Amino acid sequence: MARKGHRPSQAPAGRPRFWGRHAVIAALANPERVVRKLWATREALASLDIPPVIPIVFAEVTDLARLVPSDAPHQGLVAEVDPLEDIWLGDLLEQGADDQRPLLVLDQVTDPHNVGAILRSAAAFDALGIITQDRHAPPESGTVARAASGALEIVPWVRVVNLSRALDEIAEAQFWRIGLTGEASLPLGEAIGGGGRICLVLGAEGEGMRRNTEEHCDVLARLPISPRVESLNVSNAAAIALYAVATRQ
Repeated sequence: MARKGHRPSQAPAGRPRFWGRHAVIAALANPERVVRKLWATREALASLDIPPVIPIVFAEVTDLARLVPSDAPHQGLVAEVDPLEDIWLGDLLEQGADDQRPLLVLDQVTDPHNVGAILRSAAAFDALGIITQDRHAPPESGTVARAASGALEIVPWVRVVNLSRALDEIAEAQFWRIGLTGEASLPLGEAIGGGGRICLVLGAEGEGMRRNTEEHCDVLARLPISPRVESLNVSNAAAIALYAVATRQ
């Protein structure tokens, strides 16, 4: 089938290792995910139904600790997986053509904990997907999967070469592009309005959105937070903004 829309970047090379029950069980349940190998304690495997094609290595807790970053809470499960196949932006936009699910665009949000937490919020509020620039976003990793708590397997993640061109394509799909920045005068609630398809654009903590990204938004808006706090963590801001979209009247 011919692909449509903005070409995705190539997925980072290598096989990541996921750890923890939520991340590993979600990977095993995802028909699009190839799990190459599973290390586990016998206790952790007792309640799981593992496909017979997946090689299993029984290990002690101390052995598993050597397979993951220091102090990572593996909960007796570690899996080696293939990265998911690239998703095309045009295909994602086509999937959501008949609904009002919001999109999230992340401009140079590089912290894997933040991206994972945003994926989790995107799943909680039924977002259509997230879009990042390939060179300024983390690859799939155990850290992202752990923070996402299974959402990495269910929320489409599109990586693009050029974020500005991607935002143009999103506008052509009739999304209203709202850039979140503390410098804006318009509250998010007013920017959202009462209807229409919403794309939320968020920048990294500290630097915020790049100017070129702001110029490809239809409007800039702010979260109504207290002046005693300069800004919120980007994952917290994403969750609040998604809630605002989900509950708009």
